[in-house]
Amino acid sequence: MSALDAVRARRSWSKVTDTAPTRAELETLVSAAGRVADHSSLRPWRLIELRGADREHLGAAIAQAQSDRHPSSKPLRAPLLIAVVVSLKKSDKVPAWEQEAAAAGVAHTLSLLLDEAGWGVIWRTGGYTRSEPVAKLHGLKKRERLLGWLYVGGKPDDKHPGRRAAVDARHHITRLPGS
Repeated sequence: MSALDAVRARRSWSKVTDTAPTRAELETLVSAAGRVADHSSLRPWRLIELRGADREHLGAAIAQAQSDRHPSSKPLRAPLLIAVVVSLKKSDKVPAWEQEAAAAGVAHTLSLLLDEAGWGVIWRTGGYTRSEPVAKLHGLKKRERLLGWLYVGGKPDDKHPGRRAAVDARHHITRLPGS
C-alpha cells in the first residue's frame, strides 16, 4: 500500500477490540514516526505507554480534574493508550509552537502507521489534558504539555465503516492576493 493509499484509507476507530500491539511492534512504528519534520532535530516529544491498571489510574485522575466522584471509564475504551507529550526544548531558533507541531506530527504519523499495520486508532483529547491531576499522573515536567492520547486496539469487524467525505482541495489551496 502506498502512503497515499494509507492516508486515504485512514479513519478514526472509536470502538476497538482488546488486542493491542506489543511493545516491540510499537517501538518499530515510533522509530519511523520520529522521522517527522523537526527543525534543529530537537525531538521535542515523548510518548507514554498506558496499559492495564494504568488506564484505571488515568480514569481516577480525569475524575479528580473534573471534580467527579467516580473514575472516568473513557481510558478503558482501548487496551493501549499512548500519551503524546510535547517536551519543549530551549532554543533561540525553534519557537514553542513549532516544537508542539513536531510532537503533533509524530502523533499523527504514528496513528497512520498503526492504522496501516491493522490497528484501530483514535486520537482523544479533552480539557483535562492540561489539568494538574492528569499532568502529575503522567510525570510531566515543567516544560511539558500533554497533547492527548492515541487509543489503540484491534479493528473490529465493521459492517458499516465510517468514512469521511473526501476533502475538496480547491477550497483549501489559495494563491497570494493579487497573484
